[in-house]
Amino acid sequence: MLLVDDEPAIADVLRTYLEREGLSVETCGTVADALALLGREAPDILVLDVTLPDGSGFDVLRAASVPGSRIPTLMLTARSDEADRVVGLELGADDYVSKPFSPREVVARVRSILRRVGEPSTPPSRKVTRKTRIGELEIDHDFHEVSIEGQSAALTATEFKILTVLAENPGEVFSRSHLLDRLGDDGEVYERTLDRHINNLRKKLEKDPRNPEYVLTVYGVGYKMRRE
Repeated sequence: MLLVDDEPAIADVLRTYLEREGLSVETCGTVADALALLGREAPDILVLDVTLPDGSGFDVLRAASVPGSRIPTLMLTARSDEADRVVGLELGADDYVSKPFSPREVVARVRSILRRVGEPSTPPSRKVTRKTRIGELEIDHDFHEVSIEGQSAALTATEFKILTVLAENPGEVFSRSHLLDRLGDDGEVYERTLDRHINNLRKKLEKDPRNPEYVLTVYGVGYKMRRE
């Protein structure tokens, strides 16, 4: 979140309380600094003081409001003028808190706003996908995609599960029963069919399925993923 307030004491207290709630907080005290931060990052929520040295929180709110996209906003104000509240609400502010206020009230209102709009853990523009890479094999766990030497490999859901278990534990040998336990409650996989799924997986990933480089057989024990 981005907190804009030109009173350092207030900003520091609010930041402490908000970070205790698990929020990541950027702070600044001017419109210019706020606009610079908005140019680099996409906060999930804005907390804006109305009165700032080089303008007002309304200036930041206007700049943050683009067609088709709106950042949830809580306004902080020492003013009791109804006109200020109307202006802020017309510009898209979600709520107001009047000074003096309790930091706990600000936290509660921030949480309320985020619940209403749906609280994202990571903004889509900055989302970092979880990937595993072994040699030329790459697994994108978030999008359930697998590529080998840059070419997409179309795996079934069961094949993807098997590959994921092995790839997340390279070098560890899994007996058939152990591998089935790690796959969980999958009605498609039984000990007698596991070998067939492994063979199909190799056909899609290996240059020579009879001499695999990635999904290896440990004879008399089970299977493992090659270790780099």
